Amino acid sequence: MQVYFGRGKGKTTAALGQGFRATGHGFKVFMIQFMKGYPQYGEVKAIAKTPNFELKQFGTPDLIATPGDIDFEEGRKGMEFAEKIIMNDEYDIVILDEIGVVVEYGIVKIDDVLKLIDNKPEFVEIIITGGPKMHPKIKERADLLTEMRMIKHYYSSKGINARIGIEH
Repeated sequence: MQVYFGRGKGKTTAALGQGFRATGHGFKVFMIQFMKGYPQYGEVKAIAKTPNFELKQFGTPDLIATPGDIDFEEGRKGMEFAEKIIMNDEYDIVILDEIGVVVEYGIVKIDDVLKLIDNKPEFVEIIITGGPKMHPKIKERADLLTEMRMIKHYYSSKGINARIGIEH
């Protein structure tokens, strides 16, 4: 299991890169995005054009500060879908994008994530991404653990907003 978290840019991008690399070797990859419901992200468009790579989003197009009922419902649906995808023996890699954030916000229970990780078929590679923090129990189970650390970012240093093709 690979885990990418931290305050720095590149967590989802690292997971996507691993997924695209794997498809080049004929692997089947599924990315499940939590807290993301914006269909115009570049990865949504690119994955749609990539054989053996699928994506499904669970969330709204909006960034949230405080989770509401819709966020909890989307989290529940996302976890049910993730279990189905991981356990069906069809995919070699399953990416749980932003699962660390939904755990941190209490949208998804850590025990449900750990159960999914612990019961996965042996051949399935799980890639987990999250925000600044990652639950210690997920870190403990990781075979590869990478913390992205922001040194400098043009959001704060130059006031540059998210750009199409770079951040979304």
